[in-house]
Amino acid sequence: MEKTKSEKATFWLAISKGVIISLCIVMVSILFFAFVVKWASLDTSVIKPVNQIIKIIAIFFGVWTAMKKSGGKYFYKGMAVGGIFALLSFLLFSTLNGTFTFDITILWDIVFAMAIGLISSVIAKILMK
Repeated sequence: MEKTKSEKATFWLAISKGVIISLCIVMVSILFFAFVVKWASLDTSVIKPVNQIIKIIAIFFGVWTAMKKSGGKYFYKGMAVGGIFALLSFLLFSTLNGTFTFDITILWDIVFAMAIGLISSVIAKILMK
C-alpha cells in the first residue's frame, strides 16, 4: 500500500519538529551548563558525561514531540530524530567552534543518538498510553 503525500509530509513534519525541539533544548542546556562550569570552577572531567546526559534528555523530548498526535512509525521517528539531531548538532557546534573534524567518533555519535531515539520512542509510547 502506497503512502499519500500527506502521510509522508506529516511524518517528516513530526520529525522536523522533534529535531528542532531537541536542538533548542541542547543549546539552552549547554549554554546554562557552560555558565555553571565557569561559575563553580568545575573540573573538565565532568563536561563530557554531563553533555551526554543533556543529549539524551534533548533527544527524548524531541522524540516525544515527534510522536505526539501522530499515527504510528514510532521506532522510525525515534531513530530519525536521534540521527538527524546528532548530524545537525555536529554541524552546529562545529560551526560555532570554527573547526570541522569528521572522524569515526561522529559516526558513533550518530549511532548512539539513533539508539537513544529508539529507546526514547519505546519509553514515550509506554508513557503516552
